[in-house]
Amino acid sequence: MTELAKRKRAIPQYGTVVLNGIEYYRTRVEDSDGNRVALYAKTPEKLYDKELEALEQIDSTTFRRRSPTVAEYCEKWLLMQSVHVRATTLTDYTSKVRRHIIGGLGDKRMADVSLDDIQLALVPVSKKSASVYKSVVILCKSIFRAAKESHVIDEDPTIYLDAKGGVPQEERQALTDEQVERLLDTIRDLPPYVFVMIGLYAGLRREEILALQWDSVYLDAEAPYLTVRRAWHTEHNSTASRLPVALRSSASAKLYQKWSKTPELCGFRGFSFSKGLTQFDTTKPLLTRFSMG
Repeated sequence: MTELAKRKRAIPQYGTVVLNGIEYYRTRVEDSDGNRVALYAKTPEKLYDKELEALEQIDSTTFRRRSPTVAEYCEKWLLMQSVHVRATTLTDYTSKVRRHIIGGLGDKRMADVSLDDIQLALVPVSKKSASVYKSVVILCKSIFRAAKESHVIDEDPTIYLDAKGGVPQEERQALTDEQVERLLDTIRDLPPYVFVMIGLYAGLRREEILALQWDSVYLDAEAPYLTVRRAWHTEHNSTASRLPVALRSSASAKLYQKWSKTPELCGFRGFSFSKGLTQFDTTKPLLTRFSMG
């Protein structure tokens, strides 16, 4: 059985050397720096095990040295994301990755980064809002997961990284009925009146309202409603999942009044929450100029 085991392991024929009157088997391996290192053992089997262990350590060290730095891989990952995310999203990714991930881990080799390293790098981020903390953790997980899938690293250190953290945001209070009426009375004859009504009574996001067209509004139905099909962004429009939204009678009446006067497709492009009303585009549907007359 012992001879069979020896043949299966294919133990090499090692040379011997006498040290202090004791005979040892000896072999040499080349380390990661290119230096020849001698290994000794009293039996071929022990020397063979020692050689395998040394070669494994050398391979690991060589792999780690060839591993890119966190900064290098993060920049590569951002470039890869630019193919399939919007420019505004990529800008957000770039800011958070460079500030919070490269800023804390940039000089480390990807293969050397541990969970402790990442958690220490996230300490400054934990003083920011919970949403920022969560988004940075998700980015970190995405980067290291991609590195593992591409065989840049052997193990993903973010597997057990918890996204909970940061400063909780104060709960926002919804407008009261009195505040809603006051708001609508204030802007009743102003261009953004329909925009605000749709936001209040249909719950659409601003980019969904900006992309709303008459082909998504059903005022002749027994219960008037609209569907969310598009979302408007500064760099390009995108499609959204089809979502039916019921309209309150006041909102549907106002839209019907507008539709009866401007049945052609027209559009709204000039409302900015930060800059107010700017320039309108009369060539696209529904909300251009908010003609209330």
